[in-house]
Amino acid sequence: MKVKVISVLEDNYMYLVIEESTRDAVAVDAAVPKRLLDIVRKEDVVLRAILTTHHHWDHARGNEELARLCPGLRVFGADQRIGALTDTVTHGQELTFGAIRVRCLFTPCHTSGHMCYFMWEDNSPDAPALFSGDTLFVGGCGQFFEGTAEQMYTNLTQILGALPKDTKVFCGHECTVRNLKFALKVEPENEMVKEKLAWAKQRDDEDLPTVPSTLQEEFLYNPFLRVMEEAVQRFTGQTDPVEVLRVLRTERDNFKKPKERPNPPAMLAFDWGLFSPFLEKK
Repeated sequence: MKVKVISVLEDNYMYLVIEESTRDAVAVDAAVPKRLLDIVRKEDVVLRAILTTHHHWDHARGNEELARLCPGLRVFGADQRIGALTDTVTHGQELTFGAIRVRCLFTPCHTSGHMCYFMWEDNSPDAPALFSGDTLFVGGCGQFFEGTAEQMYTNLTQILGALPKDTKVFCGHECTVRNLKFALKVEPENEMVKEKLAWAKQRDDEDLPTVPSTLQEEFLYNPFLRVMEEAVQRFTGQTDPVEVLRVLRTERDNFKKPKERPNPPAMLAFDWGLFSPFLEKK
């Protein structure tokens, strides 16, 4: 099982998972059809299905075009708002694509119909893979747009957190540096956070992805998986794990936004004095 990490849009990831013996492939969150099909051709594989984690446009907007361009393509998901949906999946349902096995894991909260996909191959030495969409990020978790802290706590502890610790985590967005900056605010003495943040900054400088992480690593630096830790509870002022998670999410939502970069043409226009006539006082 080969996973192609594909950066699209501002900070999204879509994935192409290739069954190497048959050269069949499935895509996860196919947001940009042309980019995906270029890679399908380059890899010389046949796209059989799309697994969509949730209905948001930056994860599902390519479904209709791909369904039109690839007759017989199956589109899996758990939300009727997903475009071109052909197969509605439920929690615990298993799918098979050649040697690739998929278990659907229902994780409502970011959206009410969010589904994660856990993949593995029987008798393979490779670690399994989790495609976590906008539920679990490297160093963070998704916003609670259509759900509650109770739901996200269940998602992170009983559903995703219970997977094998060597599971590779392939998430929906590249937001690792900001997540870990927040994690450092939560646990300023956590050496694993410091090391991972330094590594993530270097990857970011080199324009390289920070996925995948592993579930085992996430438990060492991701505050949303560390709600029982004394330092995290101290930061939130709470001890009940659901309340800890709720406060963490609120604090993360209010965490300082990155400074907007000036628009280069606008800066040049200022430098050249092109705006001067409009700025002069009358």
